[in-house]
Amino acid sequence: MTDLAAEPTSPFRRIETDADVAEGLAALLRLDPRLVPIAAAAGPLPLRRDAAGFCGLARIVVAQQVSTASAAAIWQRLDTAGGGEAAGFLALDEAGRIAAGLSRAKVRTLQAAAEAVVAGRLDLTALGTTGIAAPQTAAMIAVLTALPGIGPWTRDAFLMFCAGHPDVFPVGDVALRTAVAAGLGIGGGLPPRRAMATVEAEALRWQPWRSVAARLFWAYYRTLRAGRMALPP
Repeated sequence: MTDLAAEPTSPFRRIETDADVAEGLAALLRLDPRLVPIAAAAGPLPLRRDAAGFCGLARIVVAQQVSTASAAAIWQRLDTAGGGEAAGFLALDEAGRIAAGLSRAKVRTLQAAAEAVVAGRLDLTALGTTGIAAPQTAAMIAVLTALPGIGPWTRDAFLMFCAGHPDVFPVGDVALRTAVAAGLGIGGGLPPRRAMATVEAEALRWQPWRSVAARLFWAYYRTLRAGRMALPP
């Protein structure tokens, strides 16, 4: 994720539109010309915005470790049953939650998140109003990550795709590190912990648009998987 101590002091702005992504990409190419051929290979970058609040977090949790089709089906059942919002989820009994297709681990995560939202301890919408280093945002991130089942990937995905933060780079993502290694020759072949530290340090030069850099390298990774380029060792 973003190094909080290294976050720029420029005014906070969210990524809301495709134009925001295009602006961020143009800035990245000026900051780091090495990204120019990577952007050419990656093609158009997706916006990938989702709803803020409990709904967005729940969709991320539902999608973990299942196929896209399965996640969509589970979410449809859960939302139809009224469990797509915090109060509605708490109103569902255990049978209804399991019938939607949620694992017990995901039920536990969403139960804890819904309780925190309803009790006012977790304001997920407010996470998209200020920079990550702002005290109120840092406090909410601490509450979020203290919930069972909320790890770095879930945290970063929510900040990027639901809250719209422009400067998050989830170095724990294997596909992202693979793409960086292939495109820039950085971190490839290193043990995971060293690779994460190496890529995280490299990503500092992409501030304050690291969320767009992540979108770029994920798009680039898709070209690798399509066989148009060689994967790193």
